Amino acid sequence: MKRKFGLVVAFAFFCVPPAFSQEKTVVNNCWVRPGTLCADMNLNSVDMSMADLSNSQFSGSNMEGATLAGTILTGANLTRTDLTRANLRKANLSNADLRAANLTAASLGGANLSNVNLENLIGTSADFTNAVMRGADLAGAEMRGATLQDADAQRANFRSANLTAADFRGANLEGANFTNATLRNANLTGTRLDRTMFNGADMTGCIGCPPSQNRSPR
Repeated sequence: MKRKFGLVVAFAFFCVPPAFSQEKTVVNNCWVRPGTLCADMNLNSVDMSMADLSNSQFSGSNMEGATLAGTILTGANLTRTDLTRANLRKANLSNADLRAANLTAASLGGANLSNVNLENLIGTSADFTNAVMRGADLAGAEMRGATLQDADAQRANFRSANLTAADFRGANLEGANFTNATLRNANLTGTRLDRTMFNGADMTGCIGCPPSQNRSPR
């Protein structure tokens, strides 16, 4: 009888779902699940790390200081979302829509941003170290002082983006488009620039940028 009871206890122990799904199914009235609808909500400083929020709707929400480390946000709508100082390290945001989102001072180290729409993003001082940004669209983004060290930004679109004092050291920028971008005092030391376009870009004071003939006319 004792052996049978022990087996029951052991089975119950190993079948208990993770604490997140038990205790945080709903966070600030937002259901934590794929395809959730949490637009225009106050989700300030919420912890949704490691959750599956693929194809979810967060447009216009306040997620300042949120913890989304390792979170799956593939195909999510985060347009106009305030993610100031949010932790998105190693999050999967591939194919997500972050147009006009605010990522000021956010941490996205090691995040997957492949084919993400980041048009008109506010990413001042954001950290994209080691992020995968292949095919990402950052046209018109405001990214002064952003860190993109060792990022994989092949074929990324930085057209007309403000990248003043941005740090691209060691990044892969093959096929990227910097047409009409501002790269004043940026650092491109050790970057890969095969087929990279800089037509009309302002590269005043840029370290590691291509020869002066590709710079914008004064």
